[in-house]
Amino acid sequence: MADEQLKQEAREYIEREWENIVSDIDTLVHIRSVEDMDAAEPGKPYGPKAFEALDAAVKIADRLGFDAHNCDGHIGYADIKGASDKQIALIGHTDIVPEGTGWTFPPFEVTRKDGFMIGRGVLDDKGPFTLGLYALKFFKERAEKAGTVNPYTLRMIIGNNEETDMRDVEWYLDNFEQPAFLFTPDADFPVICGEKGGYSATIRSASAIADQIVELDGGSAGNAVPGQATAVVKADASKLPAADRITVEPAGDGLAKVTAEGIGAHASTPEGSVNAILVLVDYLRAQEIGSDAERVWLDLEHDILCTTDGSSMGFASHDEMFGPLTCIGGTVRTKNGVFEQTIDSRYPTSISSDEISAAIEKFLEGRNATLTVDLDMPTFYIKPDNPAIETCVATYNEYTGRNAKAYVIGGGTYARHFKCACAFGPNDPSDPMPDWVGAEHSADEGFSEAQFKRALEIYIVTIARLMELDL
Repeated sequence: MADEQLKQEAREYIEREWENIVSDIDTLVHIRSVEDMDAAEPGKPYGPKAFEALDAAVKIADRLGFDAHNCDGHIGYADIKGASDKQIALIGHTDIVPEGTGWTFPPFEVTRKDGFMIGRGVLDDKGPFTLGLYALKFFKERAEKAGTVNPYTLRMIIGNNEETDMRDVEWYLDNFEQPAFLFTPDADFPVICGEKGGYSATIRSASAIADQIVELDGGSAGNAVPGQATAVVKADASKLPAADRITVEPAGDGLAKVTAEGIGAHASTPEGSVNAILVLVDYLRAQEIGSDAERVWLDLEHDILCTTDGSSMGFASHDEMFGPLTCIGGTVRTKNGVFEQTIDSRYPTSISSDEISAAIEKFLEGRNATLTVDLDMPTFYIKPDNPAIETCVATYNEYTGRNAKAYVIGGGTYARHFKCACAFGPNDPSDPMPDWVGAEHSADEGFSEAQFKRALEIYIVTIARLMELDL
């Protein structure tokens, strides 16, 4: 009976607060909170717009009655004090990847259409972050109404650098104790209890070689398969032939601009994607554009990008727990005549980051290119029979009538930084979005309001059950 009463109270609370929730999501979506290290300064370590979103989120938490703090721009947190200092925590993030191209809706406002919300960050992760805040607010109001105190302190950690290096959470763990248990609403249901290792690197031409190819530019984020890439080349645009996924236009002064269109995807799930940089590179190779050094680079680019399992560079790998390694090329840039290609690999336990680097170094031999490792995150795993994990899974199954199990992914979430943590919704692969609604990191990113509401109710009931455990 008590459980049914909790569920009823949760449903009533969600309906009462829903328009406030949407309004707060919209406030955050309006901020183009992309990392900008060129404009970073003390108090704004990831740039001004990332700080603006963090500051807005802290102010929302403060308005909702939390004890909210902005930690000098690194990260934020908002508490509901409990009888114990032990914490049940949630963590979401207010930073985003760039909007990229291909939008049919405004990327920096929430558009509501046919029961869906569209906008950059609606799903990753401004919408789920806001759900987390309101899930915890429910317990603040419930305890106040009953004249009681929650058994655990409830904390919402407000991340601000998740999409790039996660330096925010590293700073946090250098300055605060670990929670007793944490989940991040920044992934899929039912529960993600393990994550592949994450390896990001940059391959550069060893010298300035841009000549006939004046500029290569593609992709908006290193952790996404790019949907568009361009090259400015010394050529007569009228003499460059049409091709599938390619458009050519004059760029003035004997220059032509070649634009390639691909199909974007998250770096951890490249199946079905089309890398626009590869489309562009192969077109330039077919037209024999470029000096000798540039053609060596184009051939190198092809070999980097032509597979998504690392096999073309010699480090494909697979294990039973995590499945196959993935590797994609995310961005290409031209800096002072040097071409730079980023790669993003998600690797299983059957290979190490050192082995990946060694394979790439061998692959680059004699190709006038260098390797810089930008980020390495080891694999993460928490056993599915952990009582907190079992509680999350059981609550999800109760709401869906499924018999789902905790599983592992190729993506990287904040959970991997904590001793006892998981990623927990709100997306449900069993309930796919319509074709016109984009996924995270894609154009027209969006999510179902009905699924958001169900996720919020699942979170509330799960947190109530977690507070009954001896964590």
